[in-house]
Order: sequence, then C-alpha cells, then structure tokens
Amino acid sequence: MSSEQLSNPYLAGYPVIAPDLPGHDLPWLQQFRSAALAAFGSTGFPTTREEEWRYTNLSALTKTVFAPTDSQQVDADWLDAYRLDGACQLVLLNGQFSESLSRLHALPGGVSVLPLQSALIEQAELLERVLGSAVANSEHNLLAFNNAWFSDGVLIQVAAKQIVDKPLQILHVVTQAEALAATRNLLLINDQADIEIIETFVGAVDSYFTASVTECLLGRNAGLTLYKVQLEADKAQHFGGIYVKQAPDSRFTHHNFALGGLLARSDIRSDLDKASECTLNGLFVAGKRQHIDNHTRINHLQPHGISREFYKGVLDGRARGVFQGRVVVAEDAQKTDSEMNNRNLLLSVDAEIDTKPQLEIYADDVKCSHGVTVGQLEDKSVFYLQSRGIDEPTARNILTFAFANEMVDKVENVQLKALLLEQLLVRFPAISL
Repeated sequence: MSSEQLSNPYLAGYPVIAPDLPGHDLPWLQQFRSAALAAFGSTGFPTTREEEWRYTNLSALTKTVFAPTDSQQVDADWLDAYRLDGACQLVLLNGQFSESLSRLHALPGGVSVLPLQSALIEQAELLERVLGSAVANSEHNLLAFNNAWFSDGVLIQVAAKQIVDKPLQILHVVTQAEALAATRNLLLINDQADIEIIETFVGAVDSYFTASVTECLLGRNAGLTLYKVQLEADKAQHFGGIYVKQAPDSRFTHHNFALGGLLARSDIRSDLDKASECTLNGLFVAGKRQHIDNHTRINHLQPHGISREFYKGVLDGRARGVFQGRVVVAEDAQKTDSEMNNRNLLLSVDAEIDTKPQLEIYADDVKCSHGVTVGQLEDKSVFYLQSRGIDEPTARNILTFAFANEMVDKVENVQLKALLLEQLLVRFPAISL
C-alpha cells in the first residue's frame, strides 16, 4: 500500500483483521476482497464532492475508527422486545451469526438458511457464482468497503414453487461500543416462490457503525416482500444497501422504515426484466440533529414493467432528510408504467429536506410520472382540533402521526405493524430540539 493509503486507519488496520474474515482460504473470495480493497483505497469513503453524496457527510467515520468485535453478550430481555411473534429469527450479533439467539427450528419446508460463514464452506461454488452479481464495486465506495470487510451474514434460498406463509426475521444487533458490524446477505428466491423477510436493525450502545448489504435474486414469477426497520441507537452510523435483480414476471415489494441513528443512509436499487413489478414504500422520521438519507433507483430494462414508489419524511429539530429517487427507462423498455411520489413534513424552522426525484426515459411508449411536496402542518387543521377541546401540542402530534401512519397502514404483518406503531408513539411527542 502507498503512504497515502496507509494514512487511512481502516486500510492500515486491515491486515490485522483480514485473517479472521470468513473464506480466507478461497482464492476467488480473496480476489473479490482485494478488488474491493483497491477500490476503497483509491479514495476512501464517499465525500460530498460526489453528486450522489453531496448532501451526506461521512467524515465521522474517520474520526472514530470502528472495528470488528467478537463480543456475543446481549441482554436477552432487551432483545425480546424486537422479536416478532410467529416469525423465524436469525440473529447477527455484532456482525456475527448467533446460533443461541436465533430461532430457526420452525423453519418452513423449502427454505434454507445458512450463516454466510457456513455457506462459504458448504456452498462455496454457489457463492462464487452469485456474490456480487446484483451490484458491483463501482456502485460506490461504501459498497466496496462492505465487500472487503464483511464478517458474516446469511444465505437464504427458497425452492421453486414454495409459497412460504411464515415470515423470516433477520435481527441485526450491536452491543459493543465503537464496533463495526459489516454483514452481507444473499436472498435467492427461485421460480414461482414467494416469501416475506423482515430486517430489523437495533443497538444497545450509542456509538457504532453498521454496514449491511443485501443482494436479492428473484426467479421467474417469484415474489419477495422485504421490510427494513432501522431503529439504530442515537449516535450510530448506518449504511444499508438493497440490490435486486428481477427475472421476468417477478414481484419485489420493499417497505423501508428509517427511525434511528445519528447518520443513516439507505440505498435501494432494482433491475426489472420483462413484466416485472417493483413497489418501494418508505417512511423516515428524524429529530434533534439526525441525518437520514434515502437513495433509490429503479431500472426498467425490458417492456411492460410496473413500478410504484411512495416515500414520506417527517423532520423536526435540526434534522436533515435526503430523498433521491431515480427511475431509468431503457430504450427497450416500452410500455413501462411508473409512478413516484415523495411527501415531506417539516415540524420546525431549522429542519431541512433535500429531495430530488428523477426520471430518465429513453423509450417513447411509456407512462411515467413523479411528484414531490414539502410543507408544514396546516394552521386550519390545528385550529379545527383545538376547537374540539384539544390543546395545540397534542393537535400537532395527532396530525403528524396521521401523516406518518399512512405508511404503517401499508404493512400487512400484524406483529410488525404493532412494533412500528409503538415506535412512532414513542417518538411523536418527543421529537424536539
């Protein structure tokens, strides 16, 4: 490494942790990690000079050097509050699979779940084919960072024609201060299969860094409903990337709830084949000095694709939100039907939203639209509730909750909906300077 690269504390410390990363004896994986390390070493973490990151400053990641930990200590009672009844659960504790905390004994037939460390031993040839197939190092350097540093994750396979009626919850848990939890997940949903998966991110300590990447490969006429519930601790840094490749006639639905973390970014990208359907719903709620960034990209590559995207943001205090939604319709993607909408509610004069919906259309027979709104609570609505005997702070909380609850109502999982409502009720009177 050059002296410039060695000045990056993550690069300088990598030779120490590299022998403990999984798949150290697999030449193809070492090549995969080496390419990622070189990509990351060229410029380090993304900076605000890059268009895709112009609103999100990652300098905090270099002020504190987050490092992997093998700690497996957790308060079981605290963790139980985030478990969803009726769901099989796989727990990644501080970036490592925890067999003792996971509950996979009732896993439905036709579903295979393996920790990535085990999969690299038992199904190395499969992983060589699919790892990195949904997204490349060149996407951005946080992805390259994950490629080089991931310590564990999960490989989930659903057999063809399996309609799974029991949800699977992946619990990402951090309990060690200044820990790096870098995980990689692979979801392989075969032809005509259907499953619901819930990713939940929580932390029992304040300062840590979660870097999670999930690749989803959907077969023909397959369906995947994927939830992401981001409830990171107050001073946590979070990056989560979801990258999807959809075969013809497949259906991908994503619900993204970003409520925690000091700085949190979610990237979601889906590539649609012929007659594929993609639905992206999102809610981000931030107060104090939180920064929540959402970047989405839907690539319509073949004809007759359908996409729907609806994101809402609620910002208070000195919080800042970012929404950049991008729909690309390729020249061959005739008969595409796409709608995108972003609505934002600012509860204080110091809150800020940067929103940038984009359509790039290279086909001439399409139906595409996008819209964005930014506003505050209407005085007449607040006055109406006051005229019914409700004090002003309560009236504002009722209206704000109603605005956000529209996205929670789209959740069909009853247990998850209850958890989200609980989290919103905790936050809404409390979002303040």
